[in-house]
Amino acid sequence: MNRKTFIAASIGSLLLPKYIKAENLRHGNDSIGPNVLFGAAPVKFDDVSLKNLRDEYHRHLFDDFLPFMDNYVIDHKYGGFMCNTDRAGTNINTNKNTWTEGRGIWVYSFLYRNFGNEKRYLEIARNSLNLILKSKPSGIDLWPDSISREGKAITPSSSIISGDVLVAEGLSEYAQASGESEYWDMAKDIILKCWRIYNDPKYYPNSIADYMGPEAFPFPGAKIQAVCMLMIITINGMLKFHGDPDLEQIIFECTDTVINKFYNPEFQLNNELLNHDFSRPNNQLAQFVYTGIAIETLWPMMERAVRLKDVALFQTAAERFKRHVEVAWDDVYGGIFRSLNDVDKNVWEIERVPKVLWAQQEALNGIMVLMEQTGDKWAKNCWLEKIHAYTVNKHLLKQYGYPLWNFYADRKVTFDREQQNKTIEIIIFRVI
Repeated sequence: MNRKTFIAASIGSLLLPKYIKAENLRHGNDSIGPNVLFGAAPVKFDDVSLKNLRDEYHRHLFDDFLPFMDNYVIDHKYGGFMCNTDRAGTNINTNKNTWTEGRGIWVYSFLYRNFGNEKRYLEIARNSLNLILKSKPSGIDLWPDSISREGKAITPSSSIISGDVLVAEGLSEYAQASGESEYWDMAKDIILKCWRIYNDPKYYPNSIADYMGPEAFPFPGAKIQAVCMLMIITINGMLKFHGDPDLEQIIFECTDTVINKFYNPEFQLNNELLNHDFSRPNNQLAQFVYTGIAIETLWPMMERAVRLKDVALFQTAAERFKRHVEVAWDDVYGGIFRSLNDVDKNVWEIERVPKVLWAQQEALNGIMVLMEQTGDKWAKNCWLEKIHAYTVNKHLLKQYGYPLWNFYADRKVTFDREQQNKTIEIIIFRVI
């Protein structure tokens, strides 16, 4: 089953799963095909089911999300994306965010490379790239979080590396689409800079607040699973262009950290935050599992294992992916919970948007990897249908007369017409 045909889009989330090219990481021309790792028979779908699912995702992307982006979000005058837009298409303001520009560059470069080399897609990516480069920082500084419509910085240099990493990902994908390799080189420089910043013992003391709110205590120099996730996804994409020992070393360290350090054998789940020396905190953070990020981290690890021809890594990542999906599933109302705040007390995040669309999508991506590579019956016979049906039935807003999808929701994914009419931020996600 070719994942390149499985495309979906949301209010903020553009799901573009791609077929796993299982090339060797260091020697890109030494490739293996799907299912060779385990000798399993390929998953078989009847033609009608496959075509129906493909056509469904195609409609979500090409008939809903992309037209909305083209009409209301893409800035055809100055380049980039005006993401502070309501569902009627009104631009509440014209401010732009660095990380959404990076993801937008990736999305439209990917569309160009994989959907007919349409020049308008590459032009949209190029215009966003030119805009974001106007605020390119110097030295060890990071990009500002927010820029004006014309590309001028309107906030100071960011204190967190995620925006820069996503810019790097966009630049790398654009380099592959356009053939302009200098943008890949720029992306590498950004990644190396971010890795140095992240490894500073004083890095980002407000990391806990991103998960638990502003009342959280400071935690400088934390090792953060989400950073490893961003690095693994971004560097995986970059190494498809050509190998690089510096990037290979970073992704090796991230892989080792996810498999051997974030993993907590006591409850067989991944902690999200560790001390700077990789030890487990001696406070409530030792019980904190951000299930959405763990799922989003483990399935790209399977992709990396295929490219490395590393059966043991694939099996480990696959079993832990399944474990997190099963634990995070809401048996009462359905869907993947994003955060398990205390494992032993079984306290889940309920108050602050417990059901996010991206967590459902990341689970679907991992399920597709398993089906392609192993013919996994767990994925095919149960979880694909379960999570797909839940996502469409609960998050798709067409049933209420609105475009796009409900990205942030309560536990029941309650539809609130008044809330839906308020300001929204279009968030552009890429899923490799």
